[in-house]
Amino acid sequence: VQLQASGGGLVQAGGSLRLSCAASGRTFNNYDMAWFRQAPGKEREFVAGINWSGGTTSYADSVKGRFTISRDNDNSMAFLQMNSLKPEDTAVYYCAARYYTYSGAYNIQTDYHYWGQGTLVTVSS
Repeated sequence: VQLQASGGGLVQAGGSLRLSCAASGRTFNNYDMAWFRQAPGKEREFVAGINWSGGTTSYADSVKGRFTISRDNDNSMAFLQMNSLKPEDTAVYYCAARYYTYSGAYNIQTDYHYWGQGTLVTVSS
């Protein structure tokens, strides 16, 4: 499956952004989806995950209550709604896909075999 992330940009602290991930090439609802991020000088980290049907979600503690992951299987899209953004949310955000048969936690990066190119989110203070 090919993934294309978009929606990043510059926003002030407290603002909102909505990231999108467009998928193509395979049956989208065969895949769990997730968002990861990588800040400058830091390792890539898990942000949020959603199962193939949209019925189960998982969030990193640092974004819980502020970010919402969702998906639209009819249009092969995944989204990350980011509210109450903080400067520490500044990073390149990547969407990723893993086959639905994986049963592990959503934050295991090696389970994801398909990655988008990343979209930069910059939060100014």
